[in-house]
Amino acid sequence: MPANSARHAVNISQLRALAQKRLPRVVFDYLDGGSDDEVTLRKNCEVFGSIGFRPRHAVDVSQVNLQTTVLGFELSFPAMLAPVGYSRLMHRDGELAAAAAAGENGTAYILSTISGHRLENVKAASSGPVWYQLYLLGGRAAAEASMERARNAGFSALVVTIDTAVSGLRERDYRNGMKELLAPNPLPKIPFLPQFLARPRWLTGFLLDGGLPELPNIVVPGEGPLPLLDVGAALGRSAVTWEDFNWIRQSWPGPMIVKGVLTGDDARRAVDHGAAAVVVSNHGGRQLDYAAASLEALPEVVAAVGTQTEVLMDGGIRRGSHIVKALCLGARAVLVGRAYAYGLAAAGKPGVMRALEILRQDVERTLKLIGCPSVAELDRSYLELGPDPSMGLARFQQSPARGVLR
Repeated sequence: MPANSARHAVNISQLRALAQKRLPRVVFDYLDGGSDDEVTLRKNCEVFGSIGFRPRHAVDVSQVNLQTTVLGFELSFPAMLAPVGYSRLMHRDGELAAAAAAGENGTAYILSTISGHRLENVKAASSGPVWYQLYLLGGRAAAEASMERARNAGFSALVVTIDTAVSGLRERDYRNGMKELLAPNPLPKIPFLPQFLARPRWLTGFLLDGGLPELPNIVVPGEGPLPLLDVGAALGRSAVTWEDFNWIRQSWPGPMIVKGVLTGDDARRAVDHGAAAVVVSNHGGRQLDYAAASLEALPEVVAAVGTQTEVLMDGGIRRGSHIVKALCLGARAVLVGRAYAYGLAAAGKPGVMRALEILRQDVERTLKLIGCPSVAELDRSYLELGPDPSMGLARFQQSPARGVLR
């Protein structure tokens, strides 16, 4: 059974392999792929291997504290679930399963605008904090309506993504027929039928779920919910600018997070426009290829705003040791996307639970092995930072030790 297989996975790579076995190629590559040559996608992961640890031994680490706070919310460990669009294509329970797993693990879940389940149902599924990630798909009126619904449903923060002026060229989607899969006309799907028929369990669940769902959280006045379509062109018409933050702040009185920051300048602008936190992110390598790895950009952002606001990071997190390294370089917590989405695709909620369990155990084990009793005490002194400028590590050497509010 898939759930049993996921339960016995030792690491995130094994969950990825299970997801690849269960999903049609087009859906798996949507989840797994990046833009253009996928250089940034690979770099996000590889850069973690360029940093070593400086452990302290003979330290009492019989008990280690993984708890942290983000925007005043208590989290059981410093990793939250990032927004992942089209989650319902990966598993029929989609965002409901992910939100429920996050709550049961004492952490937060961030719901993508491009989600297949109603935001009210997603909030009800979780016992923990749930945030809403905002794209301006459908225009300002649709965005204001979704923010009002999210506020009324009890979403506790708004995440505004700023790095989608146009959708990145995700070449795997073109090769595998993602546009055809999402098209309402069945005829374009015919050349891609073999990959669906080769995954009968996924296909059965997809058909029992009613096929392609609408996007129930993007309701255009006078038109209704948007269909689940290829949103690439729509994103280009819905880019967020700094001027938009004026009306977004009026529509959302709660905490606001700006996601997609890679420079100190943008981090400062985000703070000036009311950001309670920023997320250092290159969209998982799915937008601008050859952008800096998120971990490379993290110290610059921490140096720019770490005493004014909280700094989060996503991109390339596959192990608990990666989380620890990000915290040592100044992140208060990380967002994980693909790591839990592989589990979701492999086995639904049990797969997400296993992904979070793997990461939690990895963080705890790493803290004990480096001799640090608490995530709150992590800093650069636990890292061995090499001088190799080809990997961007000069940034790490030039950065201050931490500077994040705790």
